[in-house]
Amino acid sequence: MVNQYLKYIAEIKRYSPRTQEIYADVLGRYREFVGAAPEEALTAQLVRSYEADLMGKGMKPSTVHQHLSVLSGFAKFLVKRGVLETNPVRVVRKPKSAKRLPVHYRAEEMGKYLEESAWQGSAENLELLLSYGSLDDPAAKDLYGQRLRRLIVCILYEAGLRRAELIGLQRQSFDPSRKILHVRGKGDKMRDIPIISSLCEEISLYLKAANSMESVETAPASPLLVTPRGAKLYPEYVDRAVKAELEKAGIQGRKSPHALRHSLATSLLEDGASLTSIKEVLGHSSLAATQVYTHATVERLKTVYVNAHPRAKNSNNHD
Repeated sequence: MVNQYLKYIAEIKRYSPRTQEIYADVLGRYREFVGAAPEEALTAQLVRSYEADLMGKGMKPSTVHQHLSVLSGFAKFLVKRGVLETNPVRVVRKPKSAKRLPVHYRAEEMGKYLEESAWQGSAENLELLLSYGSLDDPAAKDLYGQRLRRLIVCILYEAGLRRAELIGLQRQSFDPSRKILHVRGKGDKMRDIPIISSLCEEISLYLKAANSMESVETAPASPLLVTPRGAKLYPEYVDRAVKAELEKAGIQGRKSPHALRHSLATSLLEDGASLTSIKEVLGHSSLAATQVYTHATVERLKTVYVNAHPRAKNSNNHD
């Protein structure tokens, strides 16, 4: 049944490859723990024991939550197919975990990075890169790598993409005439993201550089971004690119693709964008997921509240 379930989440639910890997790993671990096929040993008592075992090994509560969520999803699948009568995971109390606010970088920090790294995405850089004629030259490969790393950061930050969405971009995803990125998000849902003129120009310049490389595919469905070897981006490459660029810029704190996405959302909210608009840009399935970004705008929201509330605005005491 596990294989059927994994096929279900891949073909019907359209979960990302990374999510599929996580589900397969969790179900594999549970099989090892109970010593039987998960569908044959999925009871509340065993799930509690599994939870206790994970906690005893020092696993973070958030990760334990993830394991229980996977098991619950599998149980629901079994209920629908008549293998189980009820979902036993629902009665298992989950460990408490402190809510983490999303890591984000200040707009000033990102503005400084974009200004100081502007050469990497410039027309002058492209002209020098093309003068080598081939990426076989180490200097040319280095210039291309600089351009690619900056563009990875720019797209993640200025378009608010998830890492998987960035990797999944195709050449046909980029519409320079309308200044739009067509993005395939979670659940295989498509959304159009408007991009600013400078990012649009930088993607166009990058494509000229990529087109000069041997064996790079230029068909509409081929990857938009490719490594210096001409291969499609992969998660570890994106992570390293983000870390290298942000470290070079002297930006403190955790450095990740998702933090760049959080940074855009926070900046948009601080500048007055509505939660609904931000939800559409980020591709959230519900407004609740977007509301986490209000942590950075408490003072602005308090001002709006005081000015708008029928009692507060008529009172001298706004505490």
